[in-house]
Amino acid sequence: MSLAAMTIEEIQRGLAAKEITAVALVKAVFERIKEVEPQVQGYITLCEKEALTQAEAIDKKIEMSVPLGKLAGVPIALKDNICTDGIKTTCGSKMLADFVPPYDATVVKRLKDADAIIIGKVNMDEFAMGSSTENSAFKATKNPWDLSRVPGGSSGGSAAVVAADMSVLALGSDTGGSIRQPAAFCGVVGLKPTYGLISRFGLIAFASSLDQIGPLTKTVYDSAVALEVLQGKDPMDSTSKAPQEINYVEGIKDGVKGMKIGVPREFFQKGLDPEIAASIQKSIEAYRSLGAIVEETTLPITEEGLSAYYIISSAEASSNLARFDGLRYGYRPEDFEKVEELMEKSRTDAFGEEVKRRIMLGTYALSSGYYDAYYNRAQRLRRKIREEFKTIFEKYDLILSPTTPALPFLCGEKSDNPLEMYLEDIYTININLAELPALAMPCGFSSTGLPIGLQIIGPHFSEGKILKAAYALEKDLNIVGKRPQWKEEA
Repeated sequence: MSLAAMTIEEIQRGLAAKEITAVALVKAVFERIKEVEPQVQGYITLCEKEALTQAEAIDKKIEMSVPLGKLAGVPIALKDNICTDGIKTTCGSKMLADFVPPYDATVVKRLKDADAIIIGKVNMDEFAMGSSTENSAFKATKNPWDLSRVPGGSSGGSAAVVAADMSVLALGSDTGGSIRQPAAFCGVVGLKPTYGLISRFGLIAFASSLDQIGPLTKTVYDSAVALEVLQGKDPMDSTSKAPQEINYVEGIKDGVKGMKIGVPREFFQKGLDPEIAASIQKSIEAYRSLGAIVEETTLPITEEGLSAYYIISSAEASSNLARFDGLRYGYRPEDFEKVEELMEKSRTDAFGEEVKRRIMLGTYALSSGYYDAYYNRAQRLRRKIREEFKTIFEKYDLILSPTTPALPFLCGEKSDNPLEMYLEDIYTININLAELPALAMPCGFSSTGLPIGLQIIGPHFSEGKILKAAYALEKDLNIVGKRPQWKEEA
């Protein structure tokens, strides 16, 4: 097996037994990047020299028997909206094309403390607004399973580089499904934690009450290890509210016997691809064979959440992106006479169409005369969604659902139809509105070989239970290790 294809678990064992070195691992990953990055287009910035220096330091620690961090030697890619000291952070936008932060995000500090090795920054939809990673100002990332298809978004770069073995671990951000949808499209594991479990300090905000950082990995076990490193209360983030640090690996193999899992019937109505429905049904039967109690239930507010999400997220985006005006930092046009013209030109030239669309939608929803009719009404619906989830979790330990209604779509297929693109989030947005944790994992493949993703949802701070259920299904399905294969495009 190629070193670049290793999991975190295998790297931990290999380094402990001195069967591999961190330097050899990093070199193998960069060789893989040179081989497939021209096709996948996953990275915006690479840090090869710095990564090799970090790897050499880890190998010296091993030689001297110095205790290692939990992610020692693990190559990691960071979504390009997570601030990195001295490394360009663009948010996939012309607005921040040359922005180099003077500090590390809290998650980056925690990764460095755990001896992880930063490989580079990966592509994303501009300011995390999109479901295909086609909205980037720099490039359109491709799905490693089929280069004619999208990898999902907005964390499409994160999912694609893990799927293509160009990184062992990647961080993404999830505002309405932006970790889980690309994880499903690219056949990897994507975890959106409970809001507040992982610090958002240093994450360039899209919608502050919805954004959450999370890991994308090759296996469920790897996701548990990453979460142990990333979790925890942070005094730099006022929304951080992790109750205590938890060992998620301990007990991950306990199984699901006696666990009650609800399957809302609303998730299996019109619009769901038949192959996805069939694959989810096989997973339901697998859980029953493993001793779980799986029952049909109802979550009637499923569809209504979509409208509330786009009003709330766009309103917060309008507020958060107001700082990008060409005055303090970011893109600045060469020709202008007045401050007003500077601001207008900088935002007109540097923001893409989707970002402009959401700023206008959010500004309208917050404007005088429409605030109560739209924004306040959406917030009331958000409270209703939280109450419905609270009620369902009084009866069930977890909820099972598809991650997406459709298989990965063709590049350019939905670019001219924003509404159709927004409907890709139908199964994921309510989880963000309710601040719940959810994990997306591969549960099968379509007749054409495309990955199919399943979503496991739990109550607040139930990541341990979600990971146990996901681990049990992963082992039962036995599809880990299947990697995409493709030929060079003509």
